[in-house]
Amino acid sequence: MDITSLDELRTLYTSPRERSVKKELPQLDVHCTRFIALSPMVVVASAGDGLRLDASPRGGEPGFVKVQGSSTLLIPDSPGNNRLDTLENILQTGQVGLLFLLPGVDETLRVNGRASLSTLDADLALCTDAKRRPKLVIRVTVQAVYLHCAKALMRSALWDPSRHVNRSVMPSMGEMMKEQIGGDIPAETQAQMLERYAQDL
Repeated sequence: MDITSLDELRTLYTSPRERSVKKELPQLDVHCTRFIALSPMVVVASAGDGLRLDASPRGGEPGFVKVQGSSTLLIPDSPGNNRLDTLENILQTGQVGLLFLLPGVDETLRVNGRASLSTLDADLALCTDAKRRPKLVIRVTVQAVYLHCAKALMRSALWDPSRHVNRSVMPSMGEMMKEQIGGDIPAETQAQMLERYAQDL
């Protein structure tokens, strides 16, 4: 039986605790800012017209996402596959949800806000590092931010080295894509793909 109403859904769960409701902030505080400064990874969730959904991981050196004041984040757009799913969604709806992760820390940080694509020189300069100047920057105006509890990462034991999967248990991405797509797609080995990736990391 499918749940089809909010009333039906709520009958399965107790009301959230007061602190779970009150923890949502309208802007970044010192703890959220520190979390972002230490984070080397953020997942950007977006939706386009017609609810076309996407979740895209973005990574860099800790602090690659820049904080401006208490309400603005700048995410540099690094080289990728050029599908531009996230960027197209932002153009269509201007909304994103962000999930920041810290290696070794089970809590995560969630940020929701309005997003735009910036080519302002000041934004690009702030996000320029030793490797590159980005073509554009995702500018996020924070609307809601809160720390997310550790349960999901504790259940997954994501940071536990004894639970890490050896890369050899799966074919390389190139080999899997060759089977999925066929045609002239090269069946690159893992070593070949890593060598190619290294050119624009």
